[in-house]
Amino acid sequence: MAALARAELTLLGRTKATLAAALFVPLALPFSLRSTVDQMDLKGTGLSVGSVVLPSSVGFSLLFAVYSSLVSVYAARREELVLKRLRTGELRDAEILAGAALPSAAIGLVQCVVLTVASAALLDVGAPQAPLLAVLGLLLGLAMWPPLAAVTANFSKSVEGAQVAAMPLMLVSLLGSGTFIPLEVLPDRLASVCELLPLTPVITLIRGGWTGDLSAYDALGALGTAVAWIVLAVFAVRRWFRWEPRR
Repeated sequence: MAALARAELTLLGRTKATLAAALFVPLALPFSLRSTVDQMDLKGTGLSVGSVVLPSSVGFSLLFAVYSSLVSVYAARREELVLKRLRTGELRDAEILAGAALPSAAIGLVQCVVLTVASAALLDVGAPQAPLLAVLGLLLGLAMWPPLAAVTANFSKSVEGAQVAAMPLMLVSLLGSGTFIPLEVLPDRLASVCELLPLTPVITLIRGGWTGDLSAYDALGALGTAVAWIVLAVFAVRRWFRWEPRR
């Protein structure tokens, strides 16, 4: 797996477009989000600019550095018959997919740490009130998005179509998971639906970890939603993942 991860990191470095999107887009989005949040009416929500931007920054990294880039990686390796050849070796299926995901997950983890520290310092958020929740949210996000990327790659017939296949879930997550628009400012019925999206429990746990306002009931609900998405994604990969090109 380590050798596969090193090879995948080398290939990722040669794919300039994917690498640029994974490295720079998550770092640029928080700056644009800051001006948007400044114009929001957050009175009565218990939120501040920092408590909105900080968890959203983590969400951007998970979506672009992990999910989006891995959809392209899995589609490319499938079309190049790399995955098919790897299955003839000693690695098991889960190890092949995990090894391919390690570089993107590592980039996402580093970005999340950098953005979290920068947001905490520049936006005067301070230290997390419940750090265990914040760490748990980040780990669940890193465990959730690689299998979701593998599932999404099934819907693309080419490397070029991989990003198109990834767009629906990315857009829904950006608009409905509390990244650009906090759920606290949405109508209650719409917010209840958005709570079921895969990125929402990650944002909820990280935000609650920093503010310390997340109740045990809400924390368990977010944890259950995240675990359910991970189990569902892993099951879908085991059942339907395509190891050969679609003809």
